[in-house]
Amino acid sequence: MMLGVRLLATAEALAHTRVPTAEVAARCGLEPAEAIRRSGVEERPWIDPALGESALTLGAEAARRCCEAAGVPLGEIDTLINASGTPMQPIPDGSALLARELGLRGIRTQSVHSTCLSFLAGLELGALLVHTGRACRVLVIASDHGSVGLNFAQPESALLIGDGAAAALLGPADHPQQGLRAHAMLTWPEGVHHTEIRAGGSLLHPSRADCAPEDMLFDMQGLEVLKLALRTVPTLLEQLGTQLGHDPLEGVDRIIPHQASAAALHAMNRLGWQPRLEVTLPHTGNLIAASLPVALHRAIESGRLRAGQRALLLGTGAGLITGGAILDL
Repeated sequence: MMLGVRLLATAEALAHTRVPTAEVAARCGLEPAEAIRRSGVEERPWIDPALGESALTLGAEAARRCCEAAGVPLGEIDTLINASGTPMQPIPDGSALLARELGLRGIRTQSVHSTCLSFLAGLELGALLVHTGRACRVLVIASDHGSVGLNFAQPESALLIGDGAAAALLGPADHPQQGLRAHAMLTWPEGVHHTEIRAGGSLLHPSRADCAPEDMLFDMQGLEVLKLALRTVPTLLEQLGTQLGHDPLEGVDRIIPHQASAAALHAMNRLGWQPRLEVTLPHTGNLIAASLPVALHRAIESGRLRAGQRALLLGTGAGLITGGAILDL
């Protein structure tokens, strides 16, 4: 079902410190050239708490910039959706923390969490609320501080992750052909152990004697993720095609992928998608849930994606989750 919604504005706020791959490679025991070849990342932003930065401050800054770009005062926001992949703290919900940071009171706030695809989940929820008239101005924020949980004994993931935030403001559609035309998210639970942080929740609390320090760090089996994604993404595209009634790539002006890894982007290039593909990985790294909206923002800001055009948002998240959306601007 087509969900009538308009993307009013987007914005990003990345961490100020730019960390070159040579610095990360040294911590991983690799040569810089080899690290760049393997990861596809030349530099990435990392949060520096000494500068007063956090996922909270970056998320709020992205939200302010987004509202300013749309010409919508913060006071007109009636719904805030926190669509971040890394929680700021277990309780209270991160959306309440963002509302406090932005000075918003008495509005609907909530979080949606689908790891790297949290923004896709937040986009659908926001579109549903606007389409049904339950909200008029929905602010979707994805803000991630992934560098805090890196394991430098595992270069595969340590070389990839960056820190940053992005926001998107949704409002009622201007015309019947504008909105979220298709959306699908599918879970393949045979991949639950391919990407995980084992500790921190009730299954393995940090206070337990058998909780090791590395259980609090990000663990990724990148090759297994890629193999499972290659097997399952075609099913996702088929589902999008069923909703549309035609090939989901038909009529797409820009493909906005989650910047999962160089290998994932190369796989898309082999499908012939390169001329339409938005790539930020070399200078942002994988920004987790903020990855998709940052790529979307840059496509719009650069003019590579304009009003009246169609975007395919696509990616994978831990679980393994595959997700995609067709958005008509």
